[in-house]
Amino acid sequence: MNTISNNAHEAVADFQKRKTAEGKKVSIVTQNIDGLHQKAGATDVLELHGSLYRTRCTKCGNVAVNENIPICPALAGKGSPDPSIMSSDIPTEELPRCEVKNCGALLRPDIIWFGEQLDANVLEKAFDIVETCDACLVIGTSAIVYPAAMFAPQVAQRNIPVAEFNIEKTPATRRVQ
Repeated sequence: MNTISNNAHEAVADFQKRKTAEGKKVSIVTQNIDGLHQKAGATDVLELHGSLYRTRCTKCGNVAVNENIPICPALAGKGSPDPSIMSSDIPTEELPRCEVKNCGALLRPDIIWFGEQLDANVLEKAFDIVETCDACLVIGTSAIVYPAAMFAPQVAQRNIPVAEFNIEKTPATRRVQ
């Protein structure tokens, strides 16, 4: 996994720093789970789909920082998209466990998998940001994953400026500019 931010992440972080120095509030709402906005220096980042740098207990729900990639040694080299390489024959005693007293249940990455619901608190914060912003930049998205795909059109409906920065046109392109 690439753990180095790129020019786009750095540009967003620099923009945020400049505007913050001018007394503006710049929040970043991202679908990314890779932490690259933060690595580029951004703050006030709301991760809609969670973070690979946290684990969540499957029983008690405890969330903890875990910057190990993968989250435990037994998973090294596993999870390749190539089925001939991928293996799931890992003994359960080698998988990461919750360290909360009297729990010990399995840990998972603190991310939202396809088909899972977004965290209600995170979603509420995102809606608050969207409903109170006075400008919106949409950067590097397909604009097809909901609920994030509806944020820019909602802002545009309020006659708030929305600018889209993508390599290709998206379903939102003509609705937000």
